[in-house]
Amino acid sequence: MGIELVIFIAAILFGIFLYWRESNSNSVYRFVNKIVNSKELQMSPDNPKGFVFRQPLLPRIIFIVSLVLVAALIVEFLTPISVFSSYPGVSAFASFAVGTLLGTYVANFVIKTSEVVEEKSDSIGDMVDDVVEKGKDFIEDLKAKEPKVVEEAKKEIEKEPKAKMNEKSARDRLKDKGLM
Repeated sequence: MGIELVIFIAAILFGIFLYWRESNSNSVYRFVNKIVNSKELQMSPDNPKGFVFRQPLLPRIIFIVSLVLVAALIVEFLTPISVFSSYPGVSAFASFAVGTLLGTYVANFVIKTSEVVEEKSDSIGDMVDDVVEKGKDFIEDLKAKEPKVVEEAKKEIEKEPKAKMNEKSARDRLKDKGLM
């Protein structure tokens, strides 16, 4: 179990390295594309697609499994390690393939989030500055309006008793209308 875990973690790191390498340059994929396809079917010069970079799930699985299979065949025939004739060998093969696939998706997530953060970093800084400025303006408005509100309330309180003296009571108004 311990060696499988080490193999799995190493495979994740290999998948991250593979994806990162193809995101920087897809020259090997372009070379294979030129050899395999005719002029009409070759990819455009500005296409960044690679073996695992910007590929859907199924082609990515096919490439990774075939790469690991070729590596396992080389190890099987050049060393005394038997990869395909024992359970630990097959288990290590499967762990390496799944770990590499998982590593490519981890690298994809990291690269995409770093791109989003780079795009939004300026706008996030501007938004934070705007919020700080609005907060300062709001606090200044609260401090400045408090005495004015108190003064206005005092003026209204002073006006109310004078206005109430001139008004008739509700009973007098009803009598004036002839309702009482």
